[in-house]
Amino acid sequence: MFQAPHGYETSPSPRIGEPEPTTGTAPPVVADTLMPTGRPSAKSAADRPPTSTQRDAFFDNAKYLAIVLVAVAHSWEPVMDGSRATKALYLFVYSFHMPAFIVISGYFSRSFTARPHQIKRMITGIAVPYVVFETAYSLFKRYADDTPGHPVSLLDPWYLTWFLIALFVWRLTTPLWNSLRHPLAVSLVIASLASLTPSIGDDLDLQRVLQFAPYFVVGLCLKPEHFQMVRRREVRLLAVPLFAGALVFSYWAATRMRNGWLYHNSSAQELDSPWWAGPVMTFALFGCSLLLTAGFLAWVPGRRTWFTALGAGTICGYLLHGFLIKGANFAGVFDTYPWLKEPAGKVALSLAAAVAVTALCSPPVRRLLRFATEPEMKWAFTRDEAPAPASARTATAATATATATKETGRAPVAAPDSATGPAPELVSVATSESRS
Repeated sequence: MFQAPHGYETSPSPRIGEPEPTTGTAPPVVADTLMPTGRPSAKSAADRPPTSTQRDAFFDNAKYLAIVLVAVAHSWEPVMDGSRATKALYLFVYSFHMPAFIVISGYFSRSFTARPHQIKRMITGIAVPYVVFETAYSLFKRYADDTPGHPVSLLDPWYLTWFLIALFVWRLTTPLWNSLRHPLAVSLVIASLASLTPSIGDDLDLQRVLQFAPYFVVGLCLKPEHFQMVRRREVRLLAVPLFAGALVFSYWAATRMRNGWLYHNSSAQELDSPWWAGPVMTFALFGCSLLLTAGFLAWVPGRRTWFTALGAGTICGYLLHGFLIKGANFAGVFDTYPWLKEPAGKVALSLAAAVAVTALCSPPVRRLLRFATEPEMKWAFTRDEAPAPASARTATAATATATATKETGRAPVAAPDSATGPAPELVSVATSESRS
């Protein structure tokens, strides 16, 4: 994923409806896994007691499987030179593992309107982990790699911390994207322009922020029914030839395509290509990545599995597995044990990476790192009132309507948008563990 992504080269589907927001503290690497809740009919509401918020197993499963692919792909980086098959698998996985993360992050950022409690969550759940881990990774490289001159800079994300600063920018600009008539078209134009502008520089890894932004905007535009659509049986079956074709193409491209195109951190000129290749590759990769992301999501189980609970801890797996991969490289493990570059060694390395990241996503690790990944920091903020619950807003609206009817003799006409009712937002669900 780095320098971020590269580093070696310079339960049931969500229910359809109009959900409501609450506050909570949850890990942000892929925005909180939430269960969209709909407006139930009067009968269904009466037939069942009030339910508490709950996590959606589908999104937790998707996050866990995606983070496993991230870790496994990173483990291939030191050993894929000279192996066309490994390079093909690497390109294949890289074409959708981060887009999938980013689409899901956008989907669960739809309700962001920069309210005070949302800004607090951004600071404690994204900005603070970025500062902590960017500093930690910089110091780790300085001493583990024996490079005392390596700077500690919050303006130049190193290795995998780019995603945190990118998510911060994307979520902060969510109200802007939501206000545009054609946000996806605008984001693609911006990404295309960035791909042919080498003068953007490395500050905050802005190339990545701009070139990956369309995937986040796609998530903002999605609705629960879109996820139901990709999980249908026919889509799952279509994903099989799609993946097969993508693997064949990746094998063909392995000796012809620069990895940098999938990292989205360089302009076309920096990849020794003509300027016009930037916009062309931006649109081509966007289309391919979305298709493969849909295929990936089609095969994600919607029921609870043994790894569902691990989806809540993906921020820990994401931020910690880089120390293992880079540490092994700095220690010369891949040079000391050349058998790791053989097919059997690569399989063993892949399994080790999958097991390691699984352990890093576990609840004990999450609890241990909560001070850095989910700090409350009540001392740093002034108190503000939490958003009114849905019932209170509905009662207020009903009172206002009754008053207007009494004064004017006729009921007010509803506005054509959601201003007269609850906004189409998501109920934030954090596990009881994140509340303790």
